Amino acid sequence: MKKETLKSIGAVIAGFAVLVILSMITDSVLQKTGIMKTEPFEENPGWLIVIIVAYRTIFNTFGCYLTARLAPNKPMKHAIILGMIGVVLTILGLIAMWDIPPRWYPISLIVLTLPAAWLGGRMAIIK
Repeated sequence: MKKETLKSIGAVIAGFAVLVILSMITDSVLQKTGIMKTEPFEENPGWLIVIIVAYRTIFNTFGCYLTARLAPNKPMKHAIILGMIGVVLTILGLIAMWDIPPRWYPISLIVLTLPAAWLGGRMAIIK
């Protein structure tokens, strides 16, 4: 495998790892402080779910920014690839969570993932 291909894969993995780790840490802090409930998730107030959507979107943007910065070339393409991976994973999450309200939570994540990827990529290429 070419060195450039490995760098591209590494950039996407790094961005994905960072956004997942940031989300997990934030979720853990909210759970340990009793602010967020995981079981049953639907008992969380709407304002908290909006905050969850907001910080996940910010973390997605940052992960895509990092991916674009680490990309050996075509930074926007790398950011969008990570965004598309996020869309697929979030759709799978929607399918898995379909019976768990509120349904607008995973749908909003799907809708916001590609714009967050674009913004992260754009921020990385602006000098």
